[in-house]
Amino acid sequence: MSYFLCVIGMVLIIEAIPYIAFPRWIKLLARYIENVPEKTLQIIGFLAALTGLGFIYLGRHCGM
Repeated sequence: MSYFLCVIGMVLIIEAIPYIAFPRWIKLLARYIENVPEKTLQIIGFLAALTGLGFIYLGRHCGM
């Protein structure tokens, strides 16, 4: 359980970096995303999830 909490903490830290470093760009990106079709956002989310699963697989099975 402590490992899981550490992973969640690291995800939150990494997610926060753009908001801390580039708040103006994040606002512009949020406005832009409103105009992106939902299907495109679903595809991007699916690809991001697959990439995350790939990293997890590599980390767990390739001794990284």
